[in-house]
Parts: sequence; C-alpha cells; structure tokens
Amino acid sequence: MSFKETLHMPHTDFPMRGNLAQKEPERITQWDQEKVYAKRLEKNAGNPPYVFVDGPPYANGDIHIGHALNKVLKDIVIRERNMRGFYARFVPGWDTHGLPIESALTKSGKVDRKKMSVAEFRKACEAYALDQVDRQKEQFKRLGVLGEWENPYITLQKRYEASQLDVFASMVEKGLIFKGLKPVYWSPSSETALAEAEIEYHEKKSPSIYVKMPATDDTRFGRPFSFLIWTTTPWTIPANLAIAVDPEFTYALVSRRLSRNRR
Repeated sequence: MSFKETLHMPHTDFPMRGNLAQKEPERITQWDQEKVYAKRLEKNAGNPPYVFVDGPPYANGDIHIGHALNKVLKDIVIRERNMRGFYARFVPGWDTHGLPIESALTKSGKVDRKKMSVAEFRKACEAYALDQVDRQKEQFKRLGVLGEWENPYITLQKRYEASQLDVFASMVEKGLIFKGLKPVYWSPSSETALAEAEIEYHEKKSPSIYVKMPATDDTRFGRPFSFLIWTTTPWTIPANLAIAVDPEFTYALVSRRLSRNRR
C-alpha cells in the first residue's frame, strides 16, 4: 500500500476544468428543458407579486456590454425577489419604433429609402426589427437570464399599440391632453423629429451685453423707468418678450443725468 492510499482526500464529481465555453450552453439548455423559470413561478403562485417593468432595448443590432450589464442586474433582482417568496415575473421587451431602427436598416445598405414608398419602408423596418429581436433574444439567453422569452412585449405588436391607445383615451377623458404651442426639433439629415435630450449645441463665444428693458407700467415712480439686465447670450434678445424679477430681492432705482455736451 502506498502512502497516497492512506490519506483521506476529498472526492468530487466536479471536473478539474471549468470548460465554461462548453458547460454554459449545456446548463442553459438544462434550465430550459427543466422549465426552471416556470417552476419558480409555480412555487410562488399566490404569494404577493413583485412587478418588474423591463425598459426595452432598441432592436437595432447585436447586444453590447451595456445590454449585458443591464439584463444581468435585472436577472439578479428577479432571482432575489423570487427567493424571498415573491411572485416575480420577468417579461422582456423590445422597442421597435423610431429612428434607431430606420437608421440601422438604412446604414446596412440593404434598402434605399429614397426609392421606396413610406409603406414599403415601414414594412422593411418591421422585418428588420423582428429579425434583430430574435438575434438579441438568443444573446440574452446566452447570458443565463431567465424570463418569458417566448412571450415578450414588442412595441410594434397590435396588442401593445392597442393598450397605448387605451391609456391615451383614458388620459383624454381625464382632461390631461390639451392642445398648445411647443417647439418640435427637426433633423434635416435624419428626416425625423428629435427629442429635447437629443439636441446638441455648438460651442459659441459671444460678447456679454447690458440691455435696458422699458417697464410696461411706468407710473410707479411718477416717471418712465427701465430695468437693466446683463446677458451672455445676446442673440436671444430679439425674441425676448419679458424679464423676471424676484419679490425677495432688493433692487436699486438709479437716476443718471447726461451732461449737456454729451451726445
């Protein structure tokens, strides 16, 4: 008998190598076959729900590290809530509307939107978006994220659009929708409206100026008077309609007499 055989060494069925590239797909397939997500919900059925709303990514290309961080963190939250006994579903979603889809399809070189009708271009965008949804779905699954991947919400689905109209109708009934004046930013190159957060301004240096703004009610002091303001954006003055004063501030009334020899 060798000295080695006299030692009580631990034994394990785990392999010495991780082989993650091979093992991870196998484990994900195992979770899918054993319906781990469905069993988790079944175990917590009837318990207090934990509602988690997934902010959808754009369906306009392969996922990147930002997508991975986003989905993994969400998966951690859902798993933790379920371990605490909550009935926590995870319904993934995709945003399939707007400029990102149109830009991605146009840059792919597969279509020329100038040679297509609006209806044809929209149909092409829909097909492209759904293809990207399938691609991203498999990539998210590869991260080990559990969810209702066969029942996602997609913003181009009729049921999703119908629910939006239902919410909008409710807002109209409550008087929350009204007509007013609001600037709409337009991108000539992208041929689409832009949100205020998408507006970028070029750096510009301008001289600061002092401006005399006549008071509309000049009877307070028995004679006409003006407010003096200082601005670093002189190009806004032509569109300026009023100035603001603070009731808590102290203002000085200054009278300046010009000499007779000064013109």
